[in-house]
Amino acid sequence: MTQEAVPGALRSAREGGARQFRAVLSGNHGCRERETGNLGRFKASLRENVLGSPKELMKLSVPSLVYAVQNNMAFLALSNLDAAVYQVTYQLKIPCTALCTVLMLNRTLSRLQWISVFMLCGGVVLVQWRPAQATGVVVEQNPLLGFGAIAVAVLCSGFAGVYFEKVLKSSDTSLWVRNIQMYLSGIVVTLVGVYLSDGAEIKEKGFFYGYTYYVWLVIFLASVGGLYTSVVVKYTDNIMKGFSAAAAIVLSTIASVMLFGLQITLTFALGTLLVCVSIYLYGLPRQDTTSIQQGEPTSKERVGGV
Repeated sequence: MTQEAVPGALRSAREGGARQFRAVLSGNHGCRERETGNLGRFKASLRENVLGSPKELMKLSVPSLVYAVQNNMAFLALSNLDAAVYQVTYQLKIPCTALCTVLMLNRTLSRLQWISVFMLCGGVVLVQWRPAQATGVVVEQNPLLGFGAIAVAVLCSGFAGVYFEKVLKSSDTSLWVRNIQMYLSGIVVTLVGVYLSDGAEIKEKGFFYGYTYYVWLVIFLASVGGLYTSVVVKYTDNIMKGFSAAAAIVLSTIASVMLFGLQITLTFALGTLLVCVSIYLYGLPRQDTTSIQQGEPTSKERVGGV
């Protein structure tokens, strides 16, 4: 890329970011006007879109169930694989998400974007890499079961994220209503799992036993993070969500260095460099990936289009 092209690329990236920011603001303002202008309007919207739309509720139960399967498969994989192996293989969810985006949403990614996706995958692996440490605890593991579980978790992660994005962008239903529809079914699924695993202890000590102020703070932060993740998916895409998550990993590690004295390693520095370069490269192509294309390109064009 020539020196003259770099300022133009940066300027177009800034303009695109400004447009997306204005879209987020206008979308949120529209949501407030339609559903949160007053309590009565909000209740009416819930009755219409949640209680009065069982078909839509069932549609959003799909990603909830898939996410539940993904989380359980991740735990199963971690219990049957070494932490380093799990960490490396689980990052395959990034290219898997990109592939699901291409196949399910009929989009195309340039070669440079594909390179940046795999570069991001490698960068996240290096940032999170920790040398294996020998312990006195011997745990019986089944690597075949672990790899099978990690494969299912990776596929679930890509499918559920892209499915939710497709539902969000296929109708004018509010982002907040879609979140409520999905989380209602998620609450049911997780409650069943909790009572199956810890039902006796819950009956004895109560459901909220052990909930300290720190636990409530973590729950609040996770909830806010989930809502803003939905905003990212609504106005950009799942691939960009992966890039933002990678940037968050880097920032949290830097915060750990400042707050807890974590030592920076060569692998972390190299991984940070790869993450930053991949984010820059992915944003260079002037291609709109914020809306679902209506055309149906061939599979060859979708996977390797320029």
